Amino acid sequence: MGTVAEFDLSAYLISKAALITAELEQAVPVGYPTTVFESMRYSLLSGGKRLRPALCLASCDIVGGDPSAAMPTACGLEMLHTASLIHDDLPAMDNDDYRRGKPSNHKVFGDGIAVLTGDALWSYALEFILLNTRQVPAERLLRVLHTLINRVGVDGLVGGQVVDIQHEGIEEIDLPTVDYIHAHKTGSMIDAAVVTGAIIGGASEDVIARMSRYARKIGIAFQIIDDVLDGTASQQQLGKTPNKDERAHKATYPRLVGIAESTRRARELVDSAKKELDSFGDRATLLLAIADHICTRKS
Repeated sequence: MGTVAEFDLSAYLISKAALITAELEQAVPVGYPTTVFESMRYSLLSGGKRLRPALCLASCDIVGGDPSAAMPTACGLEMLHTASLIHDDLPAMDNDDYRRGKPSNHKVFGDGIAVLTGDALWSYALEFILLNTRQVPAERLLRVLHTLINRVGVDGLVGGQVVDIQHEGIEEIDLPTVDYIHAHKTGSMIDAAVVTGAIIGGASEDVIARMSRYARKIGIAFQIIDDVLDGTASQQQLGKTPNKDERAHKATYPRLVGIAESTRRARELVDSAKKELDSFGDRATLLLAIADHICTRKS
């Protein structure tokens, strides 16, 4: 695959995003009730880097598995991620009118349909994985589903979102609390992507543990940079409303330690994450490039 410096991550992600989008187009045809299917497709097919599916496919490949066997899980991950974004944009949560440069789901379909669309995508994702995964031993598929359920629930994304909401507007916050929010709200689904890919590929427990540590670290770094960009990037760059964290007085790294120190800590986490992949050699080129991309991205 070549060295990290030689690897064209942008071209890779663009090609994989196109592939994933084509798969999602087929995975969610319009059915009845028409409104909810149209709402699902509106958010699911509105663009995005498809980073989590790409991580899943890459992780399966790096451990010697067949990435095509992980494609249903990759699609399911994007459905779960999209569901979280639909709910996150609601007035009761982050209250954002834009997502990926387009009106948020609730601005197009209303709050009620947006809530139900997110709920529908949670269940649709798991059912899609269960019904469409082929040539994967049943015990691995069961573990994949358990991993996703765990990372979405109170021990993962939901738990992180709860603590995030509870600390909004509070003056006294600390870094352990912010780390908890980042590790659960964002890191848990990045961890799910990497771990499920490794499980499908037949990785050993030691390899799964190392790849999970890599994922958790880049997940926290991803959210730190997200918070930095919220205060430094334009709406056109972000595809959503900027400076919302400061206005809502959210618990973020930039609020506690400033932009420069936040960026330094993200870089430190990424460097530590990359060390977890030392034993893979050149096979880890893609995952190493994604880790570096997290600290240099502009959107």
